[in-house]
Amino acid sequence: MQTNSGRSGRAPHGFDRLPQRTYIFRLLGMGLGALCIAAVLRENGASPLVWSLCAFTGLAWPHLALLVARSNASPYRAELRNLLLDSAQTGFWVAMMQFNLLPSVLLFTLVTVDKISTGIPRLWLWSLPVFAAGLLLGGLATGFAVRPDTSTTVMLVSLPMLLIHSIAVSLASNRMVQQIRQKNRLLDELSRTDSLTGLHARRHWQALADRALHLRQTEGIPATLLLLDIDHFKLANDRHGHAVGDDVLRAVADAIRAGLRESDDAGRYGGDEFGIVLHATPPGDARLVAEAIRREIRRIGVAALGDTRITASIGMAPAHGGHDSLEQWIEEADAALYRAKRGGRDRIES
Repeated sequence: MQTNSGRSGRAPHGFDRLPQRTYIFRLLGMGLGALCIAAVLRENGASPLVWSLCAFTGLAWPHLALLVARSNASPYRAELRNLLLDSAQTGFWVAMMQFNLLPSVLLFTLVTVDKISTGIPRLWLWSLPVFAAGLLLGGLATGFAVRPDTSTTVMLVSLPMLLIHSIAVSLASNRMVQQIRQKNRLLDELSRTDSLTGLHARRHWQALADRALHLRQTEGIPATLLLLDIDHFKLANDRHGHAVGDDVLRAVADAIRAGLRESDDAGRYGGDEFGIVLHATPPGDARLVAEAIRREIRRIGVAALGDTRITASIGMAPAHGGHDSLEQWIEEADAALYRAKRGGRDRIES
């Protein structure tokens, strides 16, 4: 089996611990499978050589496979070979059991499920020819004898493999699903948050603003939108460098958080511009919140700027019935922000 990762010898991301993950299932599958095989071999009157091969498969092979994988320069590629050898041995024992129906079907199913549960694409398909090769070798050893009937004893011995191995695989799959869900929640949180300031990312903030506008238009719940721009930020960024500019952005974000209520939402709209949605807030109360934010920004300092005071201009736009879209609401706040800058900066306009 050749893949791009196989040729390079590097394991795909997340597969570097494949030998250790596979070991427990091989230990269970081969150990319990050997009991089924032994029950059939006893009924068929197997030779000592066949019994020794059965002992190797059930007792020695899982440990040997782990040792080989760990000592290899590429544990991942070595484990792929081990997984294919699992299928070859399974095919061999199906034939050696003279195709005893229940354990044969059970062994084939579980060894295939093991391939699927690794998450390696098409591995179970690659294992089918290897299984057939093992089947052919065992068939040649037995003259392709066929005794499909399954006795009650063999059936009872097969149950632990069916139950324990299946439950173990299910628990591992469930654990993997939980890990994926946790990572998805983390990715979702990262996609909603601006990495520099810790405020909402633009797209998520716009979704929150759009929801607030919808509530205003459908249920009459007041809302006010603030657009905030740091005064002379480009000059400070060019003069002191981007690292200092980032410090200024973080400091302003902290000041915004300090001035907001828990019900409000703030996000980085772009560059040095921030958007704030004041939920359930009429214009009079919104101006008080905006003024608190403006004063908090004036109070903060960045060491690299010395005594230079940071200020911000704020445009305020209460939501009203004439806003047919979020874009119109933002444009009104942007126009107010432009008036604040043109009127001398460090001020609030609506």
